[in-house]
Amino acid sequence: MIIKKAAALLAALVLTACAADNGGMGVKSIDLKEKNFKELGRTYYDDDLIYCALSGSGVEFTFVGTECSVTVKGDVTATDSSRVNDRARIAVYVNGERVVDDMIDNAEETYEVFKSDTEQETDVRIIKLSESPMSTFAISDITVNGHDIKPAEDKERFIEFIGDSITCGYGVDDEDRNHHFVTSTEDVTKAYAFKTAEALDADWSMVSFSGYGIISGYSDGTRKVSEQALPQFYEKLGYCWSANGSFMPSEIDWKFKRKPDAVVINLGTNDDSYCKNMAERCAEFQTEYTAFLKTVRKDNPDSTIVCTLGIMGANLYPYIEAAVADFKAETGDENIYTMQFDNQSEADGIAADWHPTEATHTKASQKLAEKLKEVMGW
Repeated sequence: MIIKKAAALLAALVLTACAADNGGMGVKSIDLKEKNFKELGRTYYDDDLIYCALSGSGVEFTFVGTECSVTVKGDVTATDSSRVNDRARIAVYVNGERVVDDMIDNAEETYEVFKSDTEQETDVRIIKLSESPMSTFAISDITVNGHDIKPAEDKERFIEFIGDSITCGYGVDDEDRNHHFVTSTEDVTKAYAFKTAEALDADWSMVSFSGYGIISGYSDGTRKVSEQALPQFYEKLGYCWSANGSFMPSEIDWKFKRKPDAVVINLGTNDDSYCKNMAERCAEFQTEYTAFLKTVRKDNPDSTIVCTLGIMGANLYPYIEAAVADFKAETGDENIYTMQFDNQSEADGIAADWHPTEATHTKASQKLAEKLKEVMGW
């Protein structure tokens, strides 16, 4: 359901805001710089804009009132007809129900997300459904007719997921294996990572890019696609091909302000397309995987780390196990585990470019949730 606010209504709200008593009930723009919202995943505030790049990034807040609208600014893809397949996909939830699901195809877009004749306690969650390399968007205004505006409460649990297209939910809305990538069929909320967080009542952060790996992105096997090695961007906000104004996520250092209870790594599927069971390449993967674990541990000293692989093949899983063993031997760190996912089944369907369907993601999330319960004592 896509709801776009009419210009006349927006003008009326602005006029009301000018006359309203901002100490109580009235239409007002939320002061974004006060950050009276909860950050979902890795977001970035600058120049009165909240930038959302990575899958699952966004904000959540609550208020008591009768109306709410959200205005977002698109990047260059929003108005470039040659990049229609790269545009950012956004969702807005009100009290848990998705009321907006849209591709950002204008430089600026305003959505009326909630309107009621009676005052209600309302939760609003804005989430970027598509991944960061292709596009980003910025939240420029949140207007409410109400009061008691505050951030949604943090969950007691927080999980970070590091992965590739599987974590992003690549093609999950297109169950035709012969179709290819477009952001419009990508939905992180239907992928195993988001589902795992929801099942465990945990906050989440996804650091994931389609085609990326530890040492190589997806390859035909003739060359290493080192420019798509994820570790180079882990300590950055993210990565995007093009700028949104001056916003380039790969140029922004991530501060790791809130430490996750658990970090789940699901990388190796794309490396396998390069390694191809060649001993030297597999050994390099193992060595660099261990090196990446040291980076993750440096940034998250007390987090439990779970290393996974397998939904789209597990050829490199033994090398992940070996990398974890090397890490333990070198550091003495025992707060790290491995888990192999079950390979996707034809019975559950196959999505675009042979990616997992929502049914497969659901099964994967169930297995991962049980593993996290086991190692975390949840």
